Amino acid sequence: MSKIGNAIYEIHHIDALTSRDQWVNRIHPLVKFVVTVFYIVTVVSFHKYDVAGLIAMSVYPIAVFMLSELSFWDSVKRLRIVLPLVCLVGIANPFLDKQDVIIAGIRFSAGVLSMVTLILKGVFSVLASYLLIATTSVEKLCYALRLLHVPRAMVTQFMLTYRYITVLLEEVNRITQAYSLRAPNQKGVHFKVWGSLAGQLLLRSMDRANEVYESMLLRGYQGEYRYLGETTAFRMPDLMWLLLWLGMIVLFRLCPVVLLAGNLIGGIFA
Repeated sequence: MSKIGNAIYEIHHIDALTSRDQWVNRIHPLVKFVVTVFYIVTVVSFHKYDVAGLIAMSVYPIAVFMLSELSFWDSVKRLRIVLPLVCLVGIANPFLDKQDVIIAGIRFSAGVLSMVTLILKGVFSVLASYLLIATTSVEKLCYALRLLHVPRAMVTQFMLTYRYITVLLEEVNRITQAYSLRAPNQKGVHFKVWGSLAGQLLLRSMDRANEVYESMLLRGYQGEYRYLGETTAFRMPDLMWLLLWLGMIVLFRLCPVVLLAGNLIGGIFA
């Protein structure tokens, strides 16, 4: 499968994940969006040396992975391009921050701690975003954004871009396949024809966009898209999910849960 074909497959696979009949998928989209944003903001707010506090924040992605029955390794495989970049953000910290930090009577290298902290912040933020996307369809996400009074033009643009990016990729795949059939012994597309192929793609995209817009007008579009998430009612489990995770995130942010648990276990076996 080509890279373009693989990208199309991944988009359709994400859509299939969001349409599963799982308990987490049925949570109100606004609740999941608010919890995800609050979780990411809280994770980023940790001190650059607070590794123990960040470890406690792993409870949320682990719990959502288990409740939604998503494969952790398949998710990591799909994020294989993003996660290494996130991990490389703090790779220079051990060389820039050479002082020592004493935590619980143990001396640590400040640069190593800050590097690990940055890696954990990035990984947890990416995983939380992925879990939101994998359990909530784009229509429901757009509905949540409209409930937060995000301008409808921005929301509609986001939804249509996501929905019809597969159409653009299919056009690119069709053009590259036609080119490869006419130049079977050539690897890739020669740079001399980049301009003409890009022009053809632009013209085809404009024609397809005009057809899509005319179809929307025929179906009564008047500037406001009717999202599928509007049929999702706010229920008691949604409120419980919201209060539970907001409370746990605040608890893990204010209390050193990992250190307290370590001291408790050490006292029991002492």
